[in-house]
Formats: sequence, C-alpha cells, structure tokens
Amino acid sequence: MTPLKLTMLGMDSLNDNTVNIRFKVDSEQPFVVIAGQFLRLHFTQDDGLETFRSYSIASIFPEEKTTMDEVDIAVSWVPGGLATEKLSKMQVGQSMEATGPYGRFCLLPDRHERYFLIATGTGVTPYRAMLKEIELRLQQGSAFYVVMGAQDETGLLYEADFVALEQAYEHFHYVPCLSRIDRNEAGPNDQSGYVQNYLAKHDFDVENDIAYLCGNPNMVDEAFNLLKEKGMPVPLIKREKYISPATKKK
Repeated sequence: MTPLKLTMLGMDSLNDNTVNIRFKVDSEQPFVVIAGQFLRLHFTQDDGLETFRSYSIASIFPEEKTTMDEVDIAVSWVPGGLATEKLSKMQVGQSMEATGPYGRFCLLPDRHERYFLIATGTGVTPYRAMLKEIELRLQQGSAFYVVMGAQDETGLLYEADFVALEQAYEHFHYVPCLSRIDRNEAGPNDQSGYVQNYLAKHDFDVENDIAYLCGNPNMVDEAFNLLKEKGMPVPLIKREKYISPATKKK
C-alpha cells in the first residue's frame, strides 16, 4: 500500500491525557474511507527499526463512505510510549507517513432494530465518525445506544457530539458509565460502574440487536463473553481492540 503523507494542522486537548490531532492527507490516489476505519501511523525507533500505531479516524464523516483530505485522530499519551514521544513533539506543518485505511469495524449494510455501540477511552472515535450514518438509520426507525465507559467525566471524549444527537432523536441514547467518580450533576443516563455492569442489567433481542465493542482489551473481552451468555450471536458482536503491535519491520 502506497504511504500517505500526513501534515499536522493542529492539536487540541480533550482532557489532561488525551488530544485530538488534525492532519492534512496527501495521497497519490483519492483517499476513500468508510466511517469506522483506521490509519497506521509509521514511526522510526531509536534502533532504526520501523513500527506503527493504529488510530481510528475520529472525524465526523459527511456520509458513510467518503473521500477525505483532512482527518482527526484521538491520542492518549502514554509515559515512555513511542507514539507519545514522537507526536507530542510534532509542530504544525510537520509531516509523517501513514498507511490505510484499514478495518471492517463499520456499520453493516443491513439495518438492525437496535445498535449497541460500546466503548472505553478513545474507542469511542469510530462511533463519532459514524454519526451522520447513525442519523440516517435513526430516521429509518433504528434505535442506538452509545455506551461510553470512563473513570470520570473528563474521560467522556467527544461527549457534546453524542448529546446533540440525543437531544434531536428520541431513539438515540448516550449512556456514560463512570467507574470511579460520578459527576456532581449527573446526566440523564449516567451509570455508576463499568459498561459491563450496564450491559449485565440489559435485555437483548438476539434476533434484532447488534453490538459493537471498541477500546480497552479487557472490556472488549468481558463484554463479548457477557453478550454471548445473553444469547447474542457471535457474528453480531463486532470487536476492535486497541493493542500496540509487537512486530517490527526494516
């Protein structure tokens, strides 16, 4: 795959540990992406070997499949992390290589009655990318539950975008699950505890529901097993874990 050239346009803080980075995309061919896909950003280590880190595109797509010349990604800083070291030092106008898009973590063509989009941390970014397509499916009669797990309210990334859709559509539900510190003023759907606690209390229609899981690997595994135990068919539980690659290439 021919590498893309990403040029930094800006970096905005989402909380004390997470930023939204905007890049201009230069590509030999039109950069056609489906909401939910991700990029691999390329990095050179101190030993000269190359590796990559994967980031879902966080931009709100104008339609489900589109050509883009700018993208947003959300990056959580990791002390001592390779991507943290490189990206935190980038300045506006500086460039790096990437490849993509990759992934099939996208809304399936067949419309389902209810969608459960479950995330922790930056795992919510593909759902933000899907917002326009979600709106179309809401208009067709589907219901959506975005179940977002965080330790406290500062971890509820891009919350305003989901709240705006909830205010516009009766059948869109934004459900924050706060595992450590509740808000002083709780939102209408705020839950205490992990997303798994919320899912455990929920009844699922195994013929008409579909679930998506993205973020922390432990959450993804536990929620996957819980949904299976509740009778959800495995093909209707879509998963994407955020795991750094162990392999390198010259």
